[in-house]
Amino acid sequence: MLVQDTAATSAHTIESAEDLSSIAFGFMASKSLFAGLHVDMFSVLADGPKTAEQLAKATDIPVNRIVILTTALASIGLLAIGDDKRISNSPAAQNFLSKQSQYDFGDYLRHQIDQQMYPFLLQLNAVIKGDLSDDAIASYSHWMTDEEQASVYSESQHAGSLGPGRTLARKVDLGDTETLLDVGGGTGAMTISLCNEYENLHATIIDFPNVAEIGWRFISEADLVDRVRYIPGNAIDVQWPSNQNAILMSYLMSGVPGDDVEGLLKKASNALSPGGKLMVHDFMVEEDRRGPALAALWQLQHMAFTPEARSLSVGWLTDAGKKMGFEVDIVDNLIPAMTKLVVFVKPS
Repeated sequence: MLVQDTAATSAHTIESAEDLSSIAFGFMASKSLFAGLHVDMFSVLADGPKTAEQLAKATDIPVNRIVILTTALASIGLLAIGDDKRISNSPAAQNFLSKQSQYDFGDYLRHQIDQQMYPFLLQLNAVIKGDLSDDAIASYSHWMTDEEQASVYSESQHAGSLGPGRTLARKVDLGDTETLLDVGGGTGAMTISLCNEYENLHATIIDFPNVAEIGWRFISEADLVDRVRYIPGNAIDVQWPSNQNAILMSYLMSGVPGDDVEGLLKKASNALSPGGKLMVHDFMVEEDRRGPALAALWQLQHMAFTPEARSLSVGWLTDAGKKMGFEVDIVDNLIPAMTKLVVFVKPS
């Protein structure tokens, strides 16, 4: 997969023009992946290898364009082309990019990353130089007030968060937990995973009104309407319920101005009951700031719409939590090479 190649390249000093080119032209590889998703290439190939002509007929795309696209996808390892010229999915494409797969997260890549995150990056140069006024910067909060954009983001993010939610449920023991506050919890993907694992858990999700409306559908489909409620609003501004046994912040701290991060920790401390757990899941880099590449690149992407964002590291976050009175319970990877999980405990 492309992300593995990118991460590997960043693990050593760039020495050659070839290394530079692989980074500079990486967006072309990403766009080829997105193009394959938009024509449903990987789903068409899910039932077995096909010729370029068969793919052209199945996708209603001229055969010359199919040849160019499949060649590009094969060159980055997403497709395989046999000696008989028949084209097939790579194992990763078969497992994660086909709509027939239970682990498919192609919509997350096709909608959120391609249609929303990439356009955000077009303003990155101006954001870094400070050439844009606050009103001119396309921001997350403005984005979520747009019903259509909120829908595209939320529905694609839901698919991308169910898996990490199941991983979180295995890493943190919430067997004695009755109340969970999911701050910035979106459509409730992680809440759903945690509630499915722990039958006694009841949750409250805070997120923007448009997101909450979309999320309620997912909560209903998961048959959790009696155990989950929403508080519509900006997590930085709304009042949080008190006496919570556990609080979750997933992908929240990297998406808010840096000055608000300590405020979120303080609000969590006030809302937690003694002995309660604060789970922070986010893009975090190492203390030496040499990677991991995926976490560092996601932090850069967030800066495009949150210019005052903080570059989170495990060391800084744990120190900030200790100053707030928390004890550090768990520090672990959640999504390998990309996200970290830090679990704090409020002293009894």
